[in-house]
Amino acid sequence: MKILIITLGVLGMGLGAMQLMALKSQKNIESYPYSVIESHENFEIRMYESALFTSVTLNDSTYKEASGKGFSILAGYIFGDNERDQKISMTSPVAMSLEDSITMMFMVPKELKKDSLPRPSERAIEFVEAPPRKVAAISFGGWANDRKIKKYRKLLVRSLEKEGIEHTSRFSLLGYNPPFELVNRRNEIIVELP
Repeated sequence: MKILIITLGVLGMGLGAMQLMALKSQKNIESYPYSVIESHENFEIRMYESALFTSVTLNDSTYKEASGKGFSILAGYIFGDNERDQKISMTSPVAMSLEDSITMMFMVPKELKKDSLPRPSERAIEFVEAPPRKVAAISFGGWANDRKIKKYRKLLVRSLEKEGIEHTSRFSLLGYNPPFELVNRRNEIIVELP
């Protein structure tokens, strides 16, 4: 029994240390810049700046099917699977369009320009320049899954309708945390506004 308690204590301390390191590393990650225009009870209206993204479009139609595949392809590129074996800094959040086919996107750090990026080894990767855009955003915690995405998408639509705010049909999921981070997880559903 004593060995079990000691083992659990050591595991708990290791897990705690890993979470502290994850929280510290998140502070140094460049984020997709936006300003809050309005705050409502369940959501915010934001204006995002223009940004360059690496993207991969997948034929999968659910978060569960697409998230691992898309992340693996894009992470491979930024970890050096490209013509120059060049590593590129991770940014936040990871974005996924919520359409019939899912496009996953990583923002390119601001100091890098499209014409200076190394060519991807994976041909499915494309570079997308997103213009400034106005969105409505609703946040939720924990790990994203298809059920939560559906729930918060519906809640966002109902909240916008209640406020008389028109929206497009272009929804995306934004995920801010690495998979190993257990606490303070942040996800958002956003929809572009006309």
